[in-house]
Amino acid sequence: MQLTGWTTLVVLAVYLWTGVNAARARVKYKVPAPAMDGPLGFRSAMRVQANTLEQLPLVLAPLYTCAYFLGDAWAAAGGLLWCLARVLYARGYYRDPAKREAGFVLGMIASGLLILGTVVGLLLH
Repeated sequence: MQLTGWTTLVVLAVYLWTGVNAARARVKYKVPAPAMDGPLGFRSAMRVQANTLEQLPLVLAPLYTCAYFLGDAWAAAGGLLWCLARVLYARGYYRDPAKREAGFVLGMIASGLLILGTVVGLLLH
């Protein structure tokens, strides 16, 4: 499960990246903590970070179950696809919240594939 371990670190790095972007937006738009309202750029950065946190259980749990039941490489591929999707989601949202959809859909597909991989692995065992 070495690939899955590395992929987990990439998943966490993506989450950390969104957190750093949220913190930078707080400074840029001069929104003191714990306030959560401010200009659109600030709200977008905060929402990306919050949404990414909400998505972590949908990637981490099936990442490990897929790795265990189907295989390390399949799980790592699904996890890395999720990471790519989160970056697309974030970059789209930062530009215009209406442009986040492709990244969101791809991320849900990646999580769905990891869940499906777990099901296939369970059926094969």
